[in-house]
Amino acid sequence: MDATGLHVLMVVFAATLFRSAFGFGEALIAVPLLALFISLKVAAPVAVLVSITIAAVVVVQDWRKIHFRSAGWLVGSSLLGIPVGLWLLMSSHQKAVKIALAIFIVVFSAYSLFGRKPPELKGDSKAWLLGCGFVAGVTGGAYGMNGPPLVIYGAMRRWSAQHFRATLQAYFLPASVIGTTNKLISTR
Repeated sequence: MDATGLHVLMVVFAATLFRSAFGFGEALIAVPLLALFISLKVAAPVAVLVSITIAAVVVVQDWRKIHFRSAGWLVGSSLLGIPVGLWLLMSSHQKAVKIALAIFIVVFSAYSLFGRKPPELKGDSKAWLLGCGFVAGVTGGAYGMNGPPLVIYGAMRRWSAQHFRATLQAYFLPASVIGTTNKLISTR
């Protein structure tokens, strides 16, 4: 095995360990670190394939804790954002796409570390579901990182840790499969 292959395996292991511990976020680790050694066009799909595998296992385990209505709206609105993200991924402006990814990660990280609690939503909000789902579709299509907008929505709903984890996986499984299918079709 060459150095690149070993690097990819180490990054995938670390990202999977992170996802196993926190229920999301493997792409936040995998995509930037993989992009150091392989192209973003390969790194993002690798992260998505890892996501599909982990999400399938969690959905089978925790299906009773899923907020199916929320997950359905988030997936549906992501379908509108995925083509925008794919366009970004396939564009000839890869340096700009990587800069946008870096800015996105820094802003989300700063918000998570220093931000106040987001406002509380007592029930599903169609506007927030559509907005977070669309942005998740864009970031998922471009970078394989659907998570940050979904984390914001889950935090606003104040879901328990079990419901949060299960509902996110119920989103990730179909969204990742759809995103991967679109990527395969668009590269032909």
